[in-house]
Amino acid sequence: MSVTVRVPAKVNVQLAVGAARPDGFHDLANVFLAVGLYDEVTATPAAELRITCEGPDAGQVPLDRSNLAARAAIALAGRRGIEPDVHLHIAKDIPVAGGMAGGSADGAAALLACDTLWGTGASREELLEICAELGSDVPFSLVGGAALGVGRGERLTELEVGGAFHWVFAMAGRGLSTPAVFREFDRLAEGRQIPEPVASADLLAALAKGDADALAATVSNDLQPAALSLFPELADTLAAGREAGALAALVSGSGPTTAFLVRDAGAAEKVAGALRVSGTCGAVRTAAGPVAGATVL
Repeated sequence: MSVTVRVPAKVNVQLAVGAARPDGFHDLANVFLAVGLYDEVTATPAAELRITCEGPDAGQVPLDRSNLAARAAIALAGRRGIEPDVHLHIAKDIPVAGGMAGGSADGAAALLACDTLWGTGASREELLEICAELGSDVPFSLVGGAALGVGRGERLTELEVGGAFHWVFAMAGRGLSTPAVFREFDRLAEGRQIPEPVASADLLAALAKGDADALAATVSNDLQPAALSLFPELADTLAAGREAGALAALVSGSGPTTAFLVRDAGAAEKVAGALRVSGTCGAVRTAAGPVAGATVL
């Protein structure tokens, strides 16, 4: 018997970042939108814990116990007093180290797959608790849709969305480390008073209405200056997308994937085509959201 779980990528339509806390983390107001780029994680009984991976950038995925999928299996097994004897196979389509929560998605997918395979009967609340222990973005990967994350981003309030939003994503030639981007944020913020992060009321209203133009006027990412400082070439990609007609252009999360909000599927294909020939990025993908979170297939 095997269990396969499909899990989506995310884009941050708002990422407001507070000052560094004593524990090294930052308080966030993080508005997540799940979009239709997916990884799949298949859990199969095995003699011991084993991770395999296929797909774009699979060579960059750790196959040891540091992988969030492995950590999810270990965490759930530990709570039930069993051994995490499972083979987790990751079919990867979400960019690695791209600011779209690919690793977090795999953690959420593995957790749900193991829960189903082992019949542990964990409640949604327990699964979300384990997700929060694994990482700040993991709970949203389980929930999907749209949500506001506060604290480190792990405390979620699901949000109403009035329609589909269409996106183009441009992948960079290399990854960016999320901790490195936060360190650069702290360096750039030295000597400045950092306001408490709060969600934009106008942005939440735009989501609720399904209004792409209103959303475009309100998207923001406080990590973008840090990402651009570490990866200046991203500015050329952002400019190319804007010139091609994107309503808004921003770095996705900690980057280096860049995200372009467009009006509809036709506009997405136009912007994607322009980015492909711009010479400023690698692969280009289109997707719409919101979509469901981790789902057993």
